[in-house]
Amino acid sequence: MAERTTCVVVGGGPAGMVLGLLLARAGVEVTVLEKHADFLRDFRGDTVHPSTLQLLDELGLGDRFAKLPQSRLDTVSVPGPPALAIADFRKLKIAHPYVAMVPQWDLLDLLADAGRAEPSFHLRMNTEVTSLVREAGRVAGVRYRTADGTTGEIRADLTVGCDGRWSVVRREAGLRPREFPVPIDTWWFRLPREGNERAHLVPEMRDGHFGVVIPREEYFQIAYLAAKGLDGRLRAEGVEAFRDRIRAVVPQLADRVDAIASMDDVKHLDVRLNLLPRWHREGVLCIGDAAHAMSPIGGVGINLAVQDAVATARLLADPLRRGVAARDLARIRRRRLLPTLVVQAIQRLMHRVVIRPVIEGRRNGPPKPLVTLMNAVPWARRIPAYVIGVGLLPEHAPKWAQRNNNTENK
Repeated sequence: MAERTTCVVVGGGPAGMVLGLLLARAGVEVTVLEKHADFLRDFRGDTVHPSTLQLLDELGLGDRFAKLPQSRLDTVSVPGPPALAIADFRKLKIAHPYVAMVPQWDLLDLLADAGRAEPSFHLRMNTEVTSLVREAGRVAGVRYRTADGTTGEIRADLTVGCDGRWSVVRREAGLRPREFPVPIDTWWFRLPREGNERAHLVPEMRDGHFGVVIPREEYFQIAYLAAKGLDGRLRAEGVEAFRDRIRAVVPQLADRVDAIASMDDVKHLDVRLNLLPRWHREGVLCIGDAAHAMSPIGGVGINLAVQDAVATARLLADPLRRGVAARDLARIRRRRLLPTLVVQAIQRLMHRVVIRPVIEGRRNGPPKPLVTLMNAVPWARRIPAYVIGVGLLPEHAPKWAQRNNNTENK
């Protein structure tokens, strides 16, 4: 016999875990399905932005989060000459004027532990969704397969796809995103870091190369951006040629590129930028990357996905108790569309005027008019800081989901 729940959430990433926790605190029976055995994966988005930090405070998890190993970024700068501070979070009047860099598995473990404290929260690891169950013209749940080969069904009033840019839920529901052209892919890897080295995020642009140096607690996380479709060529050229590329873009770290032992240490991200025209069908909804894959520019994908999850819980908690309808699901897209469109428009502009000219070797560094403006008008740095750190229409935990830190830490 099929199992039964009120809401089945597919994908145990930040959006799925936040949605599951919030719905459980509303008393809704919710089951989160995660296909992996644990959350331990490198180079998933590890940025926790000010609005998400505020949310964790509202959920009573702020103190526990603060105890996790993390580095904090309060500025985004481009080295000169002339040097340019793109964003300065310290100028924002918010509770957390910085971006916390935390291994995503630590954040997900924190959310999972908080969820397990709620009687109606259920997390199933090693459980991969393979298809959707349909009944009377609507989606009525999911079919799954576990790591040991066991198959089964979970029937649900609502299925929510939080399963990323290659979403099975989206595909099976027949929802097709509009793809926007993207000129880049990203290659992620680590380099050693001395403890006293700089602790701010630094984009590097020179001689046809683009890199981003992200300080972590014990290492530098490096993003190398180059033309889309280049992965096969990079791997055919071999690790020494790749090291030469990194020496060129981050010469200050040239003495440690031998830490890249082979191209197996370099993880390729096929960058996508897309948007679903419609986020739902009867009985099913997509949010986060499943509804709108984001470029890594600005590192805002996780923040937007979490905001989607909060809006979804707030708007659907009551309908799920009485019977959720298509009009209820349509409200999620209406609420979250504007922030998504604005961020994607900014990312497409950045691709066109900053990234593409650099990787094509037509310019080193950002456009001169931008450098002039940002250096002449320092308060202008608050604008990108706010867009990156807080965003339009920041979502807050509903009253019924809020806890104080003293209560949550008992």
